[in-house]
Amino acid sequence: MRIIKIFDTTLRDGEQAPGCTMNVKEKVELARQLEALGVDVIEAGFAISSEKDFEAVSEVSKVIQKATVVSLCRLVKEDIDRSFEALKDAAHPRLHLFIATSDIHLEYKLQMTREQVLQAVKEQVAYAKTLCDDVEFSAEDASRSDRTFLTTVYQAAVESGATVINIPDTVGYATPQEMYELVSEIKQAIHNEAVTISVHCHNDLGLAVACTLASVKAGATQVECTVNGIGERAGNAALEEIVMGLDTRAEYFQGKTHINTKQIYRTSKLLSTITGIAIPPNKPIVGANAFSHESGIHQHGVMRNANTYEIMSSSQIGIPQNKMVLGKHSGKHAFQERLLTLGYLLSDHDLQKAFESFKKLCDKKKNVTDKDIEALVSENATTMQKAYEYISFVINSGNTITSTANVKLLVGEEEIEKVAVGDGPVDACFRAINKIVKKEIHLENYTIQSVTDGVDALGEVVVKVRSKHGMITGRGLSTDIIEASIKAYLNAINKI
Repeated sequence: MRIIKIFDTTLRDGEQAPGCTMNVKEKVELARQLEALGVDVIEAGFAISSEKDFEAVSEVSKVIQKATVVSLCRLVKEDIDRSFEALKDAAHPRLHLFIATSDIHLEYKLQMTREQVLQAVKEQVAYAKTLCDDVEFSAEDASRSDRTFLTTVYQAAVESGATVINIPDTVGYATPQEMYELVSEIKQAIHNEAVTISVHCHNDLGLAVACTLASVKAGATQVECTVNGIGERAGNAALEEIVMGLDTRAEYFQGKTHINTKQIYRTSKLLSTITGIAIPPNKPIVGANAFSHESGIHQHGVMRNANTYEIMSSSQIGIPQNKMVLGKHSGKHAFQERLLTLGYLLSDHDLQKAFESFKKLCDKKKNVTDKDIEALVSENATTMQKAYEYISFVINSGNTITSTANVKLLVGEEEIEKVAVGDGPVDACFRAINKIVKKEIHLENYTIQSVTDGVDALGEVVVKVRSKHGMITGRGLSTDIIEASIKAYLNAINKI
């Protein structure tokens, strides 16, 4: 079978979605997990767009050894130079050049003629090739471009040294049949087996995955996608849906990927933890309802034979099936074994931190579930050098009094305690924290959800705060929702 390469752009296109901003440490953490997942290509950022993007591409390049690392750049020499500089430590670097080719983009965005675009493609792709052997070229808004001109541009890119030709459905306009025909036409025109044909589909009409799979059927051998389908507007084609589509229907598509499907669930959960965006329960593959059955007819069929209503198993994507109960009497070895079952291979230092958190949780919960453990590991994995550490809180609240909070934090080696009143206990705690940190911070969004079931369930709080640095996401975890709220707020402040 053909190998279909997975090009993940979660760190670049995915991060452009509102509320999905990641810092450099989080990008490196996710990039490591993407490599463990088995993606072939990681687009780490748009190096010239900001110092932080440059740093992210550079840091990802240093730690990724197997996957190709990519930086996006316009057809501008300065962009190409900056990207190549960021990729200097990459084991397998790639420069990804793009320019729009549709008439509407040429007229209103670029204000360039077709001839000018064609000349820029020839010059800048050739220049990029002098720096890097692996060069990808994308024609932005390809699906709305004139076919003859588009073909001419792609042929010029290949003749100038491009090794990958990407066909984007930038605004999610195309139907699956149209993408099939477009890919077939471009593939025939290029007629070069050494050149990889790639597609990049957006989900504005909810067709991104369908268009991507149709493109694979037409001959594309690289697909560009994001974890959980995050991205601008309605998002990108979802990696997990494409991969499991190819895995489940391999004979039909005559293609397979290098993806370790047992790492899909963990990757999805990690991204959700980093961005603070919950996975909808009805999300295909990784949603909470994906392998649940309520209908009596369905339940009866699944109990007799799972294939009656399930075309894949939850274990295929890494949802754990281990039923061994962990509690306060469980040892470190049993805890480590459960982590391995869940797909987590931690360093001795991280394992010790996670085990200490596990023991503390066991004092509050009788039985600790796999979801609890996942939440603990995720919380420990995203910790950082803390400017402010939480010590304690006391609240006085009720429906007939004004809520008052007393919060104590460790700032350096000094314990600082402040009292504040607020519109409820959480608001009072946040106001007390603001008095200690003395920063201009505005709470934009607050969500809370239960990680597991029962009265002793862990509560996960996600906050989005705005400061002069932009929108920052914070996450906190506790069996006490006020404590979880304080931890989330401090997590965001420490990121700032």
